[in-house]
Amino acid sequence: MIVNNDTLRNWIEEMAALCLPDEIVWIDGSDAQRDALRAEACATGEIIELNQEKLPGCYYHRTHPLDVARVEDKTFICTRRESDAGPTNNWKPPEEAYTEAANFFRGSMRGRKMYVIPFSMGPVGSPFSKIGVELSDSIYVVLNMLIMTRVGTDVLNALGPSPDFTKCLHAKAKLDPEKRRILHFPEDNTIWSVNSGYGGNVLLGKKCLALRIASYLARQEGWMAEHMLILGVEQPNGHVEYVAAAFPSACGKTNLAMLIPPEGLRSKGYRIWTMGDDIAWIRLDTDGRLWAINPEAGFFGVVPGTNSRSNPSAIETIKKNTIYTNVVLAKDRTVWWEEGDTDSPGEGATDWLGRPWHPGMKDEKGKEILGAHPNSRFTAPFRQCPSASFRLEHHHGVPIAAFIFGGRRNTLAPLIYEATSWNHGVFVGASMASERTAAQYGKQGEVRRDPFAMLPFCGYHVADYLKHWINMGRRAKRPPKIFHVNWFRRDKDGNFLWPGYGENLRVLEWALMRARGEGKAVETPIGFIPTPDALDMTGLDLNESVMEELLAVDNAEWKAETDSIEKFFDSLGPHVPWELRNELEALRRRLDG
Repeated sequence: MIVNNDTLRNWIEEMAALCLPDEIVWIDGSDAQRDALRAEACATGEIIELNQEKLPGCYYHRTHPLDVARVEDKTFICTRRESDAGPTNNWKPPEEAYTEAANFFRGSMRGRKMYVIPFSMGPVGSPFSKIGVELSDSIYVVLNMLIMTRVGTDVLNALGPSPDFTKCLHAKAKLDPEKRRILHFPEDNTIWSVNSGYGGNVLLGKKCLALRIASYLARQEGWMAEHMLILGVEQPNGHVEYVAAAFPSACGKTNLAMLIPPEGLRSKGYRIWTMGDDIAWIRLDTDGRLWAINPEAGFFGVVPGTNSRSNPSAIETIKKNTIYTNVVLAKDRTVWWEEGDTDSPGEGATDWLGRPWHPGMKDEKGKEILGAHPNSRFTAPFRQCPSASFRLEHHHGVPIAAFIFGGRRNTLAPLIYEATSWNHGVFVGASMASERTAAQYGKQGEVRRDPFAMLPFCGYHVADYLKHWINMGRRAKRPPKIFHVNWFRRDKDGNFLWPGYGENLRVLEWALMRARGEGKAVETPIGFIPTPDALDMTGLDLNESVMEELLAVDNAEWKAETDSIEKFFDSLGPHVPWELRNELEALRRRLDG
């Protein structure tokens, strides 16, 4: 492969001199090379070929038992000034981080190959897109990057001689969890990851580049990198409007991105177009509106709980050309996971650790042994999603009509409410929170704040990030309307009030009506909520009293909430924008009425 880029070539030579690979292999994005790499990885046991009749193009991988998830305590933002990283990020000075990690990288690829993966986040050549080059000693990483990003010769051609690319270095090294480091150098446009093989830590185009580095670049360059899904709602008249939505974990983000309309609305002609399930890059266009792309080309989703009821589109998506990680491997080389569509994987199955396993197994303390790891994953091409948007590869993206924020609250937040202004909407996003569930580590019911679902992924001071949101709204001539939703409100007996899943389209429909200046609403201290008859309930039999409870606003509860929000803002230090402090005080005044 001919490379006319001195910066790229010199950097690869420098990293090779550090890691000492036996060979350097350039990834050209071709099917022939991918197939050869699959065969090589199958021969070494790095991946296992699955049943090609039942799961064509699918493969299986197990990570090290101590390497199964993102490692927040080993993830660092490395800026010259600690204050630039902010109070919510782990920080290391760049010189210290480079020196420490270089000792872990030194000679780590001896006896291995270094794969050079040129990739584009976003359509190749789009003004939205960013180019990166990942150096890795893992075929698993190569195969996943071929799914998750645009890889190959076209990317190098688009880069040309430019030095403007993200330098990504990864090595499995010894997979030592104590020496595991995920290092981001925003000022150098560089990412280093060592001693991990788990996708979230080593697919460096994903959270590392697309959010942590990109959020820093976005602030510098005047755009936005957000932890958001993008979906289009096609109305009966054929017009499509797009929303971007942010949710903390365990709030049904991927399910919403692939939503299937309920029969009552589907029969009217409504349809959903999935643009992205995880990340949105958003820019101001000449029309004064915010436009968004999905920088990814695939899905890296959690498998347990994915089934034909929760997400039938995801089930269709992962039936072929998918990499499964840390699920149960059945004897017939198919896969299985908890809360999936099948009751049992049959005799002779092995769990995610490779041990003989069957449902109902318990350890010596009587605790159930799970077959699939709770964070087991699928990696699948975006184009296989039945609702994949035809605009995914459009270089300009789609215009955003509304931003939706959400959390998991048992009582406080109504089903939906609309912010009264852009700054109020930023306040809503900045204070969004979820209550811990029984499945999460920590005290059940404890409120965890996660502004814009970006707290673990913001590559600089989160309070400055909130100010960037304020500033973007100032620049926009036609900013999107902002809404907050809560699918998880419960009654006094602990039962969910709202059926969720496809029915959520009824709520999105109202939000889009409001974005167009339509839709019936009533003003409350927290914002505008739908009137009891504002949502289209065709085909859904929901008692009027239930709807009233779903939309109720309890002033006393919200007053307590303002105290919690103030404590959170205080924890972020003096950088918190004065606009948000003003919004907090305005909310208190409205609640006092």
